Amino acid sequence: MSSKPPPDADSRRSTRRTSALRTAAPRTRLASKIDRVLTTALGGDPRVTLDVKATEMLADADSVALVISASLERAGTGLAAQFKVTDTFRRSGLETDLVNSLGDPDPGVRIAGARICGALRLPNAVPWLADLLDDPHPAVREVAVRALGQAGGRRVVEALMARADRLPQYKVAKELSRAASDIDLELLLRQRSSPRATVTVLMACGLRGDALRTPLLVKMAQDRQCETQIRVAACRAVAMIGDPAGADAMRMLGTDPDETIRKAAIRARMRISASMRRRSA
Repeated sequence: MSSKPPPDADSRRSTRRTSALRTAAPRTRLASKIDRVLTTALGGDPRVTLDVKATEMLADADSVALVISASLERAGTGLAAQFKVTDTFRRSGLETDLVNSLGDPDPGVRIAGARICGALRLPNAVPWLADLLDDPHPAVREVAVRALGQAGGRRVVEALMARADRLPQYKVAKELSRAASDIDLELLLRQRSSPRATVTVLMACGLRGDALRTPLLVKMAQDRQCETQIRVAACRAVAMIGDPAGADAMRMLGTDPDETIRKAAIRARMRISASMRRRSA
């Protein structure tokens, strides 16, 4: 699978995701019921509970997961909102059954459980979701990767990086960009890893779009002791971020002895210039 990142990964992806969730919000009876309860819980009522069964939720996992994600998106990124939602499921006696579904013999149930646990960002589900990255069924592994990206946190980062050489590279990078903190990404860039794992982290930095990473990425792109694939990935990450400060560094790399690096730097500079023109238009 190609490690080349997609052409567009700007910082507005969160806004687009929120809009998509609102547009795609399902209207099944169960999903609507859960939506009303979560709205009440997020409004500050600590007594509200969900009068539903875990089996019902698992049977309607797509709709339920969308409702949960949309509720958390509307509430913002604060931990208080996260706690209110997860506590509602805990007090309703649903959390244990949902986590246990991740070990169900039926792969369909595991997939459903992963979707809901990921949407809920349940900390207790992270070890189970990490185990599903080694599931014999590809569909289960794919959902588990996405669910871990939603859950986030240091344990998720460790689980993804432990399998970075075995899972599809872009999928790991995408979920790593969602799950990792800025400190996590900084540490991952500075530690010794396999070239493939390092390229994955660089892709995640590009997808995150954080200009604060630009100086370190530029340094890696300029380091002639690094493997060519790492230097190329660093150039691409700088281009994805689009920070004007990276343009001069890419111009200097246009005279690098390595032709592959020269081409990557030229493409990166062109992309940064295009991004700057769009912003000034």
